[in-house]
Amino acid sequence: MCYSSKETSVEMNKPERKGFPLKTILSFLGPGFLVTVGFIDPGNWATNIEGGSKFGYDLLWVITLSTVMLILIQHMAAKLGIATGKSLAVNIRERFSGPVTFLLGSTIIIACAATDAAELVGGAIGFKLLLGTPLWLGALITVLCEIFLIISQRYHRLEAIIIGFLGIIGICYIVEIIIVKPDWAVLAPSFIIPKVDSGSIYIAMAILGAVVMPHNIFLHSNVIHSRKWGGSETEKKSLLNYEKIDTTIAMVMGWVVNSAMIIVAAAVFARHGVMVDSIEQASETLKPIAGPLAGLLFAVALVFAGVGSSVTSSMAEANVITGFLGKPEDPRTLLYKISVFITAIPSFVIILSGLDTFKILIFSQVVLSIQLPFTLVPLLILCRDRRIMAGFRSNTMEYCAAIVVSAIVITLNIYLLYSTITGGA
Repeated sequence: MCYSSKETSVEMNKPERKGFPLKTILSFLGPGFLVTVGFIDPGNWATNIEGGSKFGYDLLWVITLSTVMLILIQHMAAKLGIATGKSLAVNIRERFSGPVTFLLGSTIIIACAATDAAELVGGAIGFKLLLGTPLWLGALITVLCEIFLIISQRYHRLEAIIIGFLGIIGICYIVEIIIVKPDWAVLAPSFIIPKVDSGSIYIAMAILGAVVMPHNIFLHSNVIHSRKWGGSETEKKSLLNYEKIDTTIAMVMGWVVNSAMIIVAAAVFARHGVMVDSIEQASETLKPIAGPLAGLLFAVALVFAGVGSSVTSSMAEANVITGFLGKPEDPRTLLYKISVFITAIPSFVIILSGLDTFKILIFSQVVLSIQLPFTLVPLLILCRDRRIMAGFRSNTMEYCAAIVVSAIVITLNIYLLYSTITGGA
C-alpha cells in the first residue's frame, strides 16, 4: 500500500527522549505483526500438523531456529527500508542488472503464487469446517474479504484488524494446549536439541519455508514506511530501537503459536498413533479425542489465519510486482488492484482440479524455502553496501550472522533435493 500521505504515517517521538516510553512503543507496534500473521498461515498448519503427527515433538527445534533466523532477517529488511526509504523490490531493481533483476523477480513471483495457494486453500478449508461451504466458495469468500480489506481500508485500520486476527488465533491455540495437556517434561528439550534425518528433512524444510517466508521479507521492507523516521541519520538510528522491539515481540509471538501447533498435533495425533493426511481429517480427529471445543477453535483459528495471511501476502505481491516493474505502489491504480489477486488464480485451479490440498499446502512451503536464497543473498549484498545503506550498513557481526543463516538455508535445500532424488523424502 502507499504510505506517503500524512494519514498513513505515525509520527514517532523525538529521539532525544530517553528510555522507551510506553506510548511511543505502542504507537510503533504493527509492521512486525503484519509479518507475523504471514507465517501463521494455513501452510504452517499443514507443515506443523504433519510434523507433529509424524514426528511428535522432534521438530520443535526447527521453529526455534527459524524464529531466531527470522528476527535477524526481518530486522535487516526493515532497516533497509528505513535507510533507503525504498522497499527491497525497488532496491533490487535499482542495484542489480536487468537479467539478475528478472531472475530474482521471477522467483519471488513464483513464491508469491505458492503462498497464495496456501492462504486461499487454507481459508477455503477453514470456511468448510466452520460453515460447511464447498472449497471453491470458501476460497471465493477469502478472496473477497482480502480485496475488501486491502482496497477499502486505510493502512493503520487494516493493521489493527490484522493484529486482532493474530490475537484470536493465539487465544484459540493457547486454549487448545490447555485442553490437550501435553507432556512438558518430554517436549521441552525438543525446542533446542536438533533432530532430523532423511525421513523428516522434507517436513523440516517445509516448516522452515513456512516460517522464514521470502514474501514477508519484501513486505517488511515496505510496510516499515508506515512510520515517519525523521530526516537525519542520527534520528533514524535512535528510532531504529523501536523497530527492533516491534520485530522481536511479533516474532516471539509467532514462535509461540507455531510451536503450539506442533505441540497440539503431537499431543493429540502422535500420542494416539493417528496418521493425519489432511487438515479436514485433523479437525475431525481432534473432536473425539480432545473434545468439540478443540474442533471449533481449530476451525475458527484457521479461518482467521487464512483471511489474515491472504491479506498480507497480497500486500507483499502488490509491492513485489509494482516495485520490480518500477511503478508506484498506489492502491488506486489498476496495476495495484490486479496485483492484489493475480497470483490467486493458480489456487482456484488447484481447488477446481480436485488435487490433494494437504500435499499442495506442504509443497507450497517447500517452494518458499527453495526460493529463500534468492531473497537472502541480495538482501545481504544490499545491507552491506555502504553507498546504499550509509551509516546503516550491516556491521561485521550482523553480516556474518546473516551469512551463517543463508548457509544453513542453502545447505538444507541441498539436503532436501538429495533426499528427494534418492527417495528419502
